[in-house]
Amino acid sequence: MDIKKAKITDVAKYAGVSVSTVSLVLSGKGRISDTTITKVNHAIEALNYVRNTAAANLRSHQSNLIGLVVRDITDPFYMGITSGISDQLERQGYMLFLAQSGNSKEKQLQCIQSMIQQGVAGIILSPVREAINASLDLIHQANIPVISIARSETGADIDYVGPDNTLAAKMATEHLIAQGHRHIAYVGGGGESLTRAERIGGYCSTLMQYGLPFKNDWIVECSLSQASAVEVTHQLLNKHPKITAILCHRPATAIGALYGAQLAGKSIGQDNYIGQQVALLGFDNAPETELTRPALSMIHTPTEEIGYQTAKLMARKLTTPLAPRQSIHIKPSLLLRGSA
Repeated sequence: MDIKKAKITDVAKYAGVSVSTVSLVLSGKGRISDTTITKVNHAIEALNYVRNTAAANLRSHQSNLIGLVVRDITDPFYMGITSGISDQLERQGYMLFLAQSGNSKEKQLQCIQSMIQQGVAGIILSPVREAINASLDLIHQANIPVISIARSETGADIDYVGPDNTLAAKMATEHLIAQGHRHIAYVGGGGESLTRAERIGGYCSTLMQYGLPFKNDWIVECSLSQASAVEVTHQLLNKHPKITAILCHRPATAIGALYGAQLAGKSIGQDNYIGQQVALLGFDNAPETELTRPALSMIHTPTEEIGYQTAKLMARKLTTPLAPRQSIHIKPSLLLRGSA
């Protein structure tokens, strides 16, 4: 037997008040006595009334929905950010509307358009490079705030919260130099990655600062899979046996690089034995990097903190639309283990 869904008129009748009084209680507005509030809340509970928030948003021209568009919802990096955003937004009375765009311009624009049609109050996104201008045009036309996460150098004048990729690469490169390494390579990521571009900038500038060589052949792209990193690292070390240390773009790259180096006849570790051992240092720490032998040294940026700061900034932008643009970089730290 179907149970009839309670309406606001049913709540008003049960509580013995007007519909407008129920509406004021639900919105927390107006001067309503504690006795009346108690009666309305009792009626809501008794009737299992569920408020139609979407309809209320349309009537009030306000929304408690915040859109979040990320590249890959299964990526531990974005999972941490999403968790931080969701926790903080819920504390402030907002709900998260999550979508995944991959690296597709068309998919990102589609996600943004759908969110705008659903009446979100603001949008947080990890921009796809080719979609930046078109995405921002859509959002600005909707007259809602936008924050970029994870990818800062978009070339657009928008708020940003994310890791300091340049500083992270400088920190990693300086550590390897301090360990005595003079031939340092960078493996992973693709040419379309803004994050990779920032890290390579920090890596190259640090090598130049210390008067050390770098070659384009030592900066190698590979796909997201461990298998791709195995193959690329194996080929790199066979072709350039003088390389004694490798910066790895992501956890999967670091794990694949470990096996690729072993296939090339190298051991993995902190000591700089020329021609025998290779140090590995990765970015974006993940639990699995502690399970290898040796465990992988990683640069860690607290992803949930990125999420917390993003949610707080969005709340400020919603209450103060004309506030100056902010760029918040979360400082990285170095987790030293057995590989570097």
